[in-house]
Order: sequence, then structure tokens, then C-alpha cells
Amino acid sequence: MDYYELLAVSRSASGDEIKSSYRKLALKFHPDRNKEAGAVEQFTKINEAYAVLSDAEKRAHYDRFGSAPSASGMPGGDPFGGAAGFDPMDIFEQLFGGAVSARGRRGPARGDDIETEITVTLEQARVGAEVPVQVDRLSECEHCHGQKSEPGGKPPRTCPACKGAGQVQAQARTIFGNIMTQQPCQTCRGAGQIIEEPCTVCRGRGHTLKSETVKVALPKGIDEGYRIRVAGMGHEGAGGAGDLYVHIEMAKHSDLQREAEHLIFPAKISFPKAALGGQITVPTLDGPQVVDVKPGTQHGELHRLRGQGMPRLQGSGSGDLVVIYEVIVPKTFTPEAREALASYARASGEEVSEQHGFFDKIGKIFRGD
Repeated sequence: MDYYELLAVSRSASGDEIKSSYRKLALKFHPDRNKEAGAVEQFTKINEAYAVLSDAEKRAHYDRFGSAPSASGMPGGDPFGGAAGFDPMDIFEQLFGGAVSARGRRGPARGDDIETEITVTLEQARVGAEVPVQVDRLSECEHCHGQKSEPGGKPPRTCPACKGAGQVQAQARTIFGNIMTQQPCQTCRGAGQIIEEPCTVCRGRGHTLKSETVKVALPKGIDEGYRIRVAGMGHEGAGGAGDLYVHIEMAKHSDLQREAEHLIFPAKISFPKAALGGQITVPTLDGPQVVDVKPGTQHGELHRLRGQGMPRLQGSGSGDLVVIYEVIVPKTFTPEAREALASYARASGEEVSEQHGFFDKIGKIFRGD
């Protein structure tokens, strides 16, 4: 099997791209979430692929020989160094919570953060609406309440190797002599205890993957590109839950365009309405509003509706709704319309021909030719 294909990345993918793709696939095929046939096998495979491609030395070996290094460093071996009892959930938990601390001990680590994105409308952003966000997060197992053992079964016992410390001392020989170091206990994997009878629901992990709806309050005037932090709604860990980070995308409005705190409405008006004046209907966020077009309105002229834009995100007040007039000149005329325009030209002293001249001149002016 090709590890790059398993993670759906190219052979030149960066470490961040590999990590991002693994996150998505691990959540998709997680046994707690995906009950389809083959999901567990696929979950194991993508964890195996990530274990190799996330390690620079193992990846280089894989790229050269087409296989992961064995325990002896030779090609064609077990990607996990032949270690007995490999559990793909170890990799998942290291990436999504319960990571090893700087001292090397797996302790009560804070859960991992979650990132997602939502698309909001101008109307939602304007009023600062509360919007639902669907997230998949690791949370405490409801069956064992995070204790990892089957309720009513055998209780966990203290690890005999580390005496419950979660770490053991090891002697390392260096050029400065023998040095005592602390290493995670391999027997209990740093937990300090042995689970005699694992929970039948979470399989001794203490948490399960659940889909939850989180309500996120938008700041008034929020714009695209901003990120909202929701504390404590990331993955749960022994040391507390991580945070949820929501990236904001703005949905396109059918009529209005946004520029910072201002809204833009391109209003197409006819040449007679521009010349003689009239009324148009502007689709504001508060509903349709009738606006007077003054006589002699020019192409590109602006009309501001004060305070009808978006709230200023970092200040008081709101922007404007700016109407930009686009004067439309028809390319063809009825005989009656052409005669009326010709009469106007004669009355204003404009010399025109029957087919060109005045009509072409008007068209070029208002079309910007």
C-alpha cells in the first residue's frame, strides 16, 4: 500500500499538509464514529501511514526504499519498529489530546484544540447572531465517566513497573559519564495504572468521539477572515478541554457587496430617469427602501444612505449603504423613441445624423467607451 495515497497527499506534501489530511481521515474512520465495514481496518492503515510520514527519518527511508524501516533499520520491516501491542489510538490521542509532556511523561494534558469554519450572511453579521456550529470532539465516555474501566468490573491496579509514577529511571552513558534520566513507563504507557477490565464502550480510553452542536455568538460587524475562539469546546483531555477556533467566511449577498463597514448597491437606471429624475427601490438589510433619483444624475454618481451599512467591528456606529448609479443606454430604439431623442437633440442644438452621432455619443459616454 502507498502511504501517500492512503493519506490523500502528494509525495512532495509538507508536514502540515500531511497532518491536516490525517486529521480529516482519522475523524472520518474513527471506530467510535464510523460503524461501516472496513472502517477499523482503514483507521489502522492511515495511522500506520501517518506514523511513518510524520517522522522525517522514517519518511526519508520510505521514499528511498518504498517501505518503513524495521527495528534494525533495514528496509521492509515493521513501521513501528516491531513493537508489540501497537495501538493506532496512541497516535490519534497524541494528535487530538493527551499528549506527552515536555518531561516525557503522559500526564493530565489539556485536550487538543479544534478548528472549523462557518459561512455567515450579512444579516447574521450585522446583528451579531448566534449561529450553530457542528463539531466532532473527544468527550468523556458516558458509560465509564472517563474512568476507563468497565463499571462494576475489576478496578485498575497500580503499575508494578513504575509503582504508579508513570515514569521510570533509566541510565544513559554519555561522554560526561553515566546520567540518570526519566522515561515514560512502557508497561502502563505513562498512566501509572493498569486497566484490568477496560470499558466496553470506549475500550479503556476514557473518552469517545461525539458530534456536538456548539452555539457561537458573532460579534456585530464580523467580517471574513476573522477567527472566533470558543473556550473549552475543543477535545477533552485529562487536564481539561482544548478550545474551538471558528474561522469566518462571508456568504455572497444577492444584491449587496461589502467593503469593510460599507455596503455597495450598483443601481442600474435608464437614461430618461437619470436625466429627468424618478425613484428606485434599494434592497437594504432592513428591507426595500424607495430612493429618489435627482434629475441630471450622472453615470457613476454616488448616493449614500447614512448608517445603513455594517456595524464597525472596532469602533462605534455603522458604515453607509452606498448606491452607485449605472446609467444604461439601450443599443436599439423604437422609431418613436429615436424620433423623441432626435427632437431633443435638435432642441438642445446638438447636431446628429439619423443613424449615428448623438446616439453613439450618448452610448459611449454612459458605457465608458
